Amino acid sequence: MDIVEATQSYETWLGKAVPLVPEDLKAKHDVMRKSAFGFLRATYYRWTQQLPALCPEAAEAPAVLGIGDLHVENFGTWRDGEARLVWGVNDFDEATTLPYAADLIRLATSVLIAIDEGSLSIGARHACNEILDGYTKAMAAPEARPFVLEEGNRSLREIAMGDRHSPRKFWKRLQKADDAEPPPEAKALLLKHLPKGAPEIAFKRRTAGAGSLGLPRFVALRELDRSLVAREAKARGPSVRCWTDGARDARGNYAEIVGRAIRPHDPFLIVETNWIVRRLAPHCERIALSDIDDAAGRRDVLNAMGAETANIHRGTRGAAVRIRKHLAKQEDDWLHDAARLMAGAVQRDRAAWRKRG
Repeated sequence: MDIVEATQSYETWLGKAVPLVPEDLKAKHDVMRKSAFGFLRATYYRWTQQLPALCPEAAEAPAVLGIGDLHVENFGTWRDGEARLVWGVNDFDEATTLPYAADLIRLATSVLIAIDEGSLSIGARHACNEILDGYTKAMAAPEARPFVLEEGNRSLREIAMGDRHSPRKFWKRLQKADDAEPPPEAKALLLKHLPKGAPEIAFKRRTAGAGSLGLPRFVALRELDRSLVAREAKARGPSVRCWTDGARDARGNYAEIVGRAIRPHDPFLIVETNWIVRRLAPHCERIALSDIDDAAGRRDVLNAMGAETANIHRGTRGAAVRIRKHLAKQEDDWLHDAARLMAGAVQRDRAAWRKRG
């Protein structure tokens, strides 16, 4: 099965479970053409086919409840119950049980592709070493250290509070979206979790992400104390793993992995059977490649990404001991070498997609 056949198969299968948005699927296909990084983000289904074939040794790594579709733009910020700004992985749509190395390889692959395309200015081996160093040290530490961006973690805080995330720009982007009428279940959830305020509510259709393009997203905007507030409802599709190997985890393990992860939780994240509801707000959104490349401490950010991945994997009971033993047996450049193999596969698939997709 090549990339075109895999895409057709996956989208046909997905469309039987969730009513897809045709124009968003078209946008997804355009993302796949425009850049290798966008292609990687949009084709996790293909990754699940390629990784076992190209990196069979990854399957021997200890299993954890992992993220699955991990990449450098799968990190963001939120406010915890004490209103502190927190940074970490912010998308667990494809969370499932997998070898811990699979998450590290995908994260490192996304970094290598960004470097190859000129979107991230850092040496490839240095980048992989930072990710692995952060992961290894966090896995060996007596206690996990979540990334609360208050007194510490200066590089991450500067990114999160940068001009791109300013309130004026944030609300302008949301208000420009097309008006839409959410389906009854999504509308009821948005109204339930939106704070009370002015009676006028604007419902918008939202297009965001890459891997989730095609799944319906809706936003509810309301004025509260002369300022805007918003909630988003994103449809949940079945896990890619169900398409790849017939696993039965249906909607994936989103709620379970969020509950286990060692970090302050987002009190406004609600995982329902068919929808994920969350608060949208300035300085509480994903971190983009441009944010990372502009950061003075790029190495610090990549190191933190490795450490945050470890904080999530440590949520699996007994994982830390098994992973430390496995890591101790690996060669120095194992992560870079595996990521380079996978980056090559992504580039070949993208070339085929641009020719035939």
